[in-house]
Amino acid sequence: MESIDDHLVRQLTGWSTGQPLPEETSPGVDVDPGLLLSYLDAQLQSRHLDLALRWLQAQREGFYTIGSSGHESNAAVALALRPSDPALLHYRSGGFYAARAGQVPGSTPISDVLHSAAASRQDPISGGRHKVFGHRGLNIIPQTSTIASHLPRAMGLAFALGRGTGDTGYPADAVVVCSFGDASANHSTAAGALNAVGYSAHQGLAMPLLFVCEDNGIGISTRSPRGWVQRMLSGLPGIDYVPADGTDPAHLLATAADVVRRVRAERRPAVLHLRTVRFMGHAGSDAELAYRTRAEILAEYALDPILATAALLARERILSPAETLARYQDAREQVMDAARSMLGRVERLASPAAVTAPLTTRRVPEVSAAARRADPDRERSFGGRPPESRGPLTLAQSINAALHDALLTWPQTQVFGEDVARKGGVYGVTRGLRRSFGAARVFDTLLDEQTILGVALGGALAGTLPIPEIQYLAYLHNAEDQLRGEAASLRFFSAGQYGNGMVVRIAGLAYQKGFGGHFHNDNSVAVLRDIPGLALAVATHPATAPALLRQCLALAEQEGRVCVFLEPIALYHRRDLHVDGDGGWLADYPAPTRWAATENPLGEVRTVRRGTDLALVTFGNGVPMSLRVAGALARQRRVDARVVDLQWLSPLPAASLRAALGGIDRVLVVDETRAGGGVSEAVVAALVDGGFTGRISRVNSVDSYVPLGPAADQVLLGEDEVRAAADALLD
Repeated sequence: MESIDDHLVRQLTGWSTGQPLPEETSPGVDVDPGLLLSYLDAQLQSRHLDLALRWLQAQREGFYTIGSSGHESNAAVALALRPSDPALLHYRSGGFYAARAGQVPGSTPISDVLHSAAASRQDPISGGRHKVFGHRGLNIIPQTSTIASHLPRAMGLAFALGRGTGDTGYPADAVVVCSFGDASANHSTAAGALNAVGYSAHQGLAMPLLFVCEDNGIGISTRSPRGWVQRMLSGLPGIDYVPADGTDPAHLLATAADVVRRVRAERRPAVLHLRTVRFMGHAGSDAELAYRTRAEILAEYALDPILATAALLARERILSPAETLARYQDAREQVMDAARSMLGRVERLASPAAVTAPLTTRRVPEVSAAARRADPDRERSFGGRPPESRGPLTLAQSINAALHDALLTWPQTQVFGEDVARKGGVYGVTRGLRRSFGAARVFDTLLDEQTILGVALGGALAGTLPIPEIQYLAYLHNAEDQLRGEAASLRFFSAGQYGNGMVVRIAGLAYQKGFGGHFHNDNSVAVLRDIPGLALAVATHPATAPALLRQCLALAEQEGRVCVFLEPIALYHRRDLHVDGDGGWLADYPAPTRWAATENPLGEVRTVRRGTDLALVTFGNGVPMSLRVAGALARQRRVDARVVDLQWLSPLPAASLRAALGGIDRVLVVDETRAGGGVSEAVVAALVDGGFTGRISRVNSVDSYVPLGPAADQVLLGEDEVRAAADALLD
């Protein structure tokens, strides 16, 4: 079967020898010759890069062949924008990348794409970790998503730029552009992001965002129903719909320029529905003939956007078909010369440390200094009554004061989520913050966890330090990929050039009495512990929670790290520890003069109770539970038990834990999460791997969802089980 390359050459040759050009599609539309030539050059470069990637794969030097052939018309969007406009691109936006690079002197788009596909360390964005369209100097933020999971980030960035609070790093009139495919438009992530954008625009909020749906009519092998994408996109409330045809370059260039101008001027979102075709299948491994006929494939060759541009150039007497063909062949040689020069010379990541460097690189002194900062005008900001002067506080009160301190210390912080502003949160943890800091920094969102995290993802790119709240741990699972696939991966796939520093507060874990069942008593954190580079802290006690929160904020600011700050709901308002009225779970808020002494660095455990006979290693609700068991063991068996609070569940503080267990030869891991996939599995493995030779046991909740009411006691870890396990280990 004739290839698209052979067909294009044959068609241009035919036009050169007198065959008629296709009919003009946009008569009367003015064409800028220089703009049209830039458009053609970007298209040619993108097409030949696709061919070169397949050639590199055949030479066993390339590892990525999803191309942009047939989509080269997206170059028109880049030419309508400015290089300073942030872009989050679909994996078929090669024409856009070439056109954007052509606007910036000194760019090397051919080398960039070839090295990226070859997993070369010379890839300017990922450093050999993935093939992505991204470049810091081109304001193209790398995206590895294939099913629109980058749309919430684009929404969040446009939201931040629309509000214009602080130094965003972008021009005041910048436009965010986000491209995606027609098949991924059906994904729930896309639907949620489009809804959030329309929701914001409906309220009159500025949202300078241009979505570009590159519609080739097929997702891998599944066809988009005829007319569906247009009907869906054109009916979005609050979002302007603009159709365009990739085979009509004159109209497309004019339409792209017009829609960008309107989005920039009106700060109102729009979707450009760009009709494209897809050549050479989904990727190099895709057997297109398995689901499309030969006739169907060949029929679409007539829709080649490069041929459409060549025809317009000929009609406008800017380039003859022969000159366009010569330009096409020159582009081929330029790209292939670059590809051939790479053979046997590609330097790749060659060690685990090199691969993981963006995730593991630390800035410990800077983090520590940031965690100890305090606002110089702090006492006045607290109305002359700082929290350390108020007497013992509960965990909820302590976190509230720590958030107040955070908003004072870090002017770029923003607190947001469902019910956090006017109401002050379900449990009152954010009460009073909106009154003190205003709606620009403390605000309510729509009820969608994906959108909440998208606001954080985009806000972090615009210079804010987001503190989003997920109302309950179980609700996170609706949007967990925004942390795994987007937030935490950005440092990795940009070789540390971009970060999504944020602190996600989550009310979670179990033991809420008489309320909620599973969705308000979720006791599983496995999905968070499995995200590379993410830091997961558990606030347990009012004396230590503020330092943990400050440490998370410092990690987010200084290392661009995604942090999750898990707050045990059942401990929010607890006052007593052993008996009613003892006030044993209250604590004074640490004053700034004590912040250095009370710092809780990433990777450090905390010894809560000293002892020599047995160690209870735990976290969260397990800490007061273990302290009560330790007290009973001392009274009834004269056993001196040590209690160690892990504090950090990811990365697991293995070295610090081993040091904290010095002199102990019996360890019981008290884990309120489930026996399968719980925290204790990792703790036991870390101790064994570290050479611990004593006896280790663990006790967990049952592998079950948490039911409503008293039935929860049947599956949640209880003190009787902890005591029984401790007795068994001692005996």
